[in-house]
Amino acid sequence: MLGIDDPFVLAAYFGIIALAVLSLIYGLIRRNAARDEVTPEDRQWALEEKKVDDEI
Repeated sequence: MLGIDDPFVLAAYFGIIALAVLSLIYGLIRRNAARDEVTPEDRQWALEEKKVDDEI
């Protein structure tokens, strides 16, 4: 099949394709799963970064 005589090599090829497809499906399902929460520490860090950028 496909010019590959060794079944282990063929299994590896199909395994790689299967993992790529599963990774794509998982990524599409989970892409919006993380909530974007801005904590007070994040807000303070952003304000300090903006102040440093403005001083430069």
